Amino acid sequence: MAYNIPVVVLWVGTNNHGHTAEQICGGIMAIVQLIKDKQPQGVLPRGKMPNSLRERNAQVNKLVQEAVSSLPHASLLNVDPGLVHSDGSISHQDLYDYLHLTPQGYQAVCQPLHAHLKGLLEKQAEN
Repeated sequence: MAYNIPVVVLWVGTNNHGHTAEQICGGIMAIVQLIKDKQPQGVLPRGKMPNSLRERNAQVNKLVQEAVSSLPHASLLNVDPGLVHSDGSISHQDLYDYLHLTPQGYQAVCQPLHAHLKGLLEKQAEN
């Protein structure tokens, strides 16, 4: 059964810290493919300061960006700029345990997500 949903937002990979970047990307791409099959018409940073988990999340995002760049109607929104400060730190006011978002953290993520979705929907309306 196919669906006609204008936008799908995936919020995945956060709890896969025990897997490699390639495994996480593979899982995300399996979900993307399932969505594409059902809908033919896209990892938060972690830790107070830069660390190996954050580096792997950046690698996951890079791999997913490369994988989805060739897919029509797919994009990756990097929300790190709204959460990671210029010194590389993340505030506990955004991620209370440096993994899970606070209401302020959701605001930091959802503002650019809203702008991105609005742009996608406006572009779709033009076509």
